[in-house]
Amino acid sequence: MDKLLATDNSWTGLILRVGLGVIMFPHGAQKLLGWFGGPGLDATITGFTAQMHIPWLFAVLVIAAEFFGSLGLIFGALSRIAAFGITCVMLGAIAMVHWQHGLFMNWAGTKGGEGFEFHLLAITIGIAIMLKGSGRWSIDRALQSRSSGQLPPVSEEKPPVKPA
Repeated sequence: MDKLLATDNSWTGLILRVGLGVIMFPHGAQKLLGWFGGPGLDATITGFTAQMHIPWLFAVLVIAAEFFGSLGLIFGALSRIAAFGITCVMLGAIAMVHWQHGLFMNWAGTKGGEGFEFHLLAITIGIAIMLKGSGRWSIDRALQSRSSGQLPPVSEEKPPVKPA
């Protein structure tokens, strides 16, 4: 568990996780709660299973990854797991829906769907979070320091020098 929570006190981890979490939250809230003009839980699961032929378990995992994963990222709680879930969702979205439309978004409205550039950015940020951790002001960092009895070293600063 220590390696899962391991993080430094960097601004980079904070910016990456909060940025991805804030962007993904509305997508998860659309699917789970029907917020932001979304269909809500029942309609989302029906759409995934009946129309896209995604197994029920995977439909539930997608919704959980987007909604609870985004909250985990925003608060820095189990950020590596949250980033992994969102990365998997984005890979699945590319493979099942967006690959056929190419890289670019459908800015001109001339394609039958959206490209995968957004998803590729989310994957890249997710991988960075999985490698780097939650960073500054995260629950992961607080739990890490609590389990070790001290704050972990800050990677961007040198430890204080004790006078001899």
